Amino acid sequence: MPDAPSPPEIGPPVFDAAFRARLGDLFAWRRDVRRFRADPVDEASLRACLALAALAPSVGNSQPWRFVRVSDPARRDAVTNDFERCNAQARDGYADERRALYASLKLAGLREAPVHLAVFCDGATEAGHGLGRATMPEMLRYSAVAAVHAFWLAARAHGLGVGWVSILEPARIARLLDVPEAWDLVAYLCVGHPQEEHADPELVRHGWQARTPDAARLHER
Repeated sequence: MPDAPSPPEIGPPVFDAAFRARLGDLFAWRRDVRRFRADPVDEASLRACLALAALAPSVGNSQPWRFVRVSDPARRDAVTNDFERCNAQARDGYADERRALYASLKLAGLREAPVHLAVFCDGATEAGHGLGRATMPEMLRYSAVAAVHAFWLAARAHGLGVGWVSILEPARIARLLDVPEAWDLVAYLCVGHPQEEHADPELVRHGWQARTPDAARLHER
């Protein structure tokens, strides 16, 4: 009886120059979006982006990210109100021309975005058994941030825009969303179809902060 054929060898995919160029486009066109169309987000696309986000690296394979979709209108309004309060306080921390420039910026699309996602880090997770966290416990939060970035790139590839809203009081948002006490807010994301597309970041375009010329500089020691 002849031997059974050997299973084909499965190796890693080959990423050619054309793919690398397109990947560069993806990174370059990943923008912080604040202006959204009212069109609903396709549920399958959203789920696909979340599945890709779950491939992000995490310390000890702990996967501590917790994505919460905020759909309740009252809770969304409460989050928006918290942003407006915190934004006013932040604006008042500047003076003169910088304060006027800050006031002119659109810093969130909370009222327009069809999808709100709050991303938490589960500080009580037992997954990973603490590996890699004894000396750097903050790695758990960094892992959740990696998932946010992965989601952001995936969303861009699916034609969706993402805006990261950081002008919020984390503990208040956690209370508003009634999440477990051990969950710490890492990001509050607005998701939807962008109203407009720009190759440059909005804060560059409106004169708040230019790109740092040597941001990719490699320091040697």
